[in-house]
This record gives sequence, C-alpha cells and structure tokens, in this order.
Amino acid sequence: MKPGWRTKQLGELAELKGRIGWRGLTAKEYTKNGPLFLSVHSLNYGDYVDFRDAFHISEERYEESPEIMLQKNDVLICKDGAGIGKLGIIRDLPDKATINSSLLLIRSGKEILPKFLYHCLSSPYFQNIVNSRLNGATTPHLYQRDIAEFPVVLPPFPEQQRIVAILDEAFAGIATAKANTEKNLQNARDIFESHLNDVFSKNCKEWVKKPLENVASILNGYAFKSQDFSTKSGVKCIKITNVGVREFISNFDDYLPDSFAELYEKVSVKKDSIVLALTRTIIAGGLKIAVVPEHCNGALLNQRVASIVANAKDLSSAFLFAYLSTQMVVDYVKSRVNTLLQPNLSITDLRAMPIPVPPRCEQNQITDQLGSLYVEIQNLVSLCEQKIVMLDELKKSLLHQAFSGEL
Repeated sequence: MKPGWRTKQLGELAELKGRIGWRGLTAKEYTKNGPLFLSVHSLNYGDYVDFRDAFHISEERYEESPEIMLQKNDVLICKDGAGIGKLGIIRDLPDKATINSSLLLIRSGKEILPKFLYHCLSSPYFQNIVNSRLNGATTPHLYQRDIAEFPVVLPPFPEQQRIVAILDEAFAGIATAKANTEKNLQNARDIFESHLNDVFSKNCKEWVKKPLENVASILNGYAFKSQDFSTKSGVKCIKITNVGVREFISNFDDYLPDSFAELYEKVSVKKDSIVLALTRTIIAGGLKIAVVPEHCNGALLNQRVASIVANAKDLSSAFLFAYLSTQMVVDYVKSRVNTLLQPNLSITDLRAMPIPVPPRCEQNQITDQLGSLYVEIQNLVSLCEQKIVMLDELKKSLLHQAFSGEL
C-alpha cells in the first residue's frame, strides 16, 4: 500500500441503508405517477442509475421510509437475486425516489468521494470479495452487516480526486469504443439478416410450397418428469433452454438415466437434426431454432421441443434451416398466436407450416451463397466480440491498478 493510504471498513466511511422488508407493499400498489421506485433493472445501463424502468408508488409509501429517500451521488448495490453485486451511482434525480428491498443504499461520508467509492466497489478487488461470500450459498444474498465490514482502500482526498479524474476519462473513452464496436457488431448481423430475408422474399412467390410435414419428419418431445433427472451423468436431454436463435446452447446441468436411451428411443435425435422451441418460440425478434451438434447425437427430446429432419428427395437440410430462420417464418408464428408477449407454436401449426420447395440446384446455389456470407459475417462478429472482451478487461485492469496504488 502506498504511503499515506489507509484501509477502513465501508461502514466507517459511508452510511448503509436498505428497505426493511416490503412493509406489505405489493405490485398492486404501483401507481401511474408519483415517487420513483427503483429495482435492480435501474443498474443495467452503465455507471449511472437509470430511471427508465422504475415503477411509481404513492407519496404515503415514499414518506414511510425516509432513511432510503435517494439523493444525488448515492451508490446503489444489488444484494439479492440474479443481479447481485451490480452497482450504480445517482448522477441526477428526475423526481423523488426510493428503492425496493433488493437494493442497498450507500451514502458517502466526509472522508471518501462518492465516485471514488463507486469505482472502488466496481473494482475486481471488491467484486472478488462479493463472489467469495456467495460461493456455495444456496440462496445468494449479501447481508448489510457483511457489506459494512468490507475493507476499503482509502488514499488522501487529493489522491482520490486524481484517481477519479483518470478513471472517468479512461472509462469514457472505453465506453465510446465499446458502443462503436457493439454498433458494428449489430450492423454485421443486420447485413446477414437483410440478405437472408431478401433472398427468400424475392423468390418465394415463384416456388412451389408444401406443408412442412410433407417434406420433413417431425418429432415432438416427451414430457419427462422432474424426478427423472439427475445432476450427475446419463443421457442428455434437449430442452427449450438449449435452443437459441440459430444457436445451440450446450448448458447441460442434469441428465436422464442411461436406461432411458432405449426406453424412449422414439424421441432420440441425431446430430445435424434441426430443433425448434415450441414454447417462447420467438425471442429477440428471431425464431428459436438450432442444429443438433455431434456431442448431442442420441440425446432425448424434452416436451415443447420439436425435431425436424428434411426429406432428402425434397429439401436439403441447409435450405430448410435457412428458410426457418427468416422473418417470414417469424410472421407465420405470430399469426398463429393470440398474444405477442410469449409466442408459442403448436405442433399442429408446425406441421402445417408452408415450406417453399425450389429445384435442388437452386436450393444448393442459395445455401452456398448464404454459407459464404455467413462465414464472412461470423469473422466480423468474432473480431467485434473479442474487442468488447478486451475493452472490458482493460477496464478491470485500470480499476485493479487504481486500488493497488499503481495508477
């Protein structure tokens, strides 16, 4: 530690306040206007607390908890739930505001700058302490008394100001570079989407169309019971969580007994089969559809997931997958549901889905062209994703240097 630097517990440097339970407050009491009521969602948009997702509560509900009425420069940390450890600092208050029980308010005292405290809590040093408290916990939770005991590295006030100035300038540059990279990433994906939809929309009217069940074998999954699964080993089971938008997600954390491989052979899938989620069929504007990878050959299909294998005499699997990835299919799914909040697809509507069947030579020409473009786009996407990771690592490195006295 540098000369003149000290270590103090967070509770000695700041005031920590949280909502004591909900005091009977329920979502039914949310109002159309009035004081803002913040949750972890307000910590999802960068360094500063964002109010776009805030609810509203009555003036009476706001007044009953004066200890958590928010002020400029307050730091908020999520102590419960999936966003545990997330942070935000209040730059400006658009209105009166308070917090729900998943957040903790941290208000700096005279010895520490609010922004210095925020950067300290954002650093790998602090986040590693957070993670150490959570490892092995059945229900992840940060207790206020533990947070109050967290050690904070405290340089003299002028040094705090110098570090904050350096970090703010560096992070502004990183944020700009990251935003530009994310824009390039989206542009690359949009190019492929545009070309994909263009190819099919221009030619689809001229092609013969047949119901999917006439040009492919369709398999519906089986409703395995929760007690059938084990977290140790066995037969893999493909669930809706394994099917992303044109992406297979290999997040297997439980398995079916080995004996099920033969017992439920009728719902076994082969590598290169197309799988489609029948529940929440559309997310992020795209159809949840993927190709079964080699390591899932022989996996069993869970309920609300369908397997599709193209009949070779009619369709190439690549052409069918490309068509099922188009906006036309998204529109077909939307036209078959009563709500757009969670579009689901029935197996009956899947079987009846009209599929274009051009000559095989034309199918091959289209898929070859799309395949070449996809490889180029994926190379661009990979470069953009690597740059984003590098920018995040640079930010962590600067924070580490700042609070180890190396900046």
